[in-house]
Amino acid sequence: MSEPISRSRRDALKQFVLLCGAAGALQVSRSSQAAADAPHLSPTDPTAQALAYHDNAKTVDVKQFPTYAPGQMCNTCLQLQGTAGDAYRPCNIFAGKLVNANGWCKVWVKKG
Repeated sequence: MSEPISRSRRDALKQFVLLCGAAGALQVSRSSQAAADAPHLSPTDPTAQALAYHDNAKTVDVKQFPTYAPGQMCNTCLQLQGTAGDAYRPCNIFAGKLVNANGWCKVWVKKG
């Protein structure tokens, strides 16, 4: 008699795990869509100005921003999120906005 109860619990657990997985996949899909709908960060945004955000790292003046080094760009920064290869992606620093993967700001941290 213990076998049917075991199977019942096992089946319930499997269904629960599948349900959790489906809910997680749905949430990821929604957050990906929300990120795709976010506005692009403008260099004139007050936070962008405070952190010296440049839409293109090639335009950074090394004399004005001595912490900048060639090769530093959002695409190589630890703060950049989203799908590799996308031109504009979410950043941990600029919540709710998408940054240019070729951009740069003072908060750049080398991706490990």
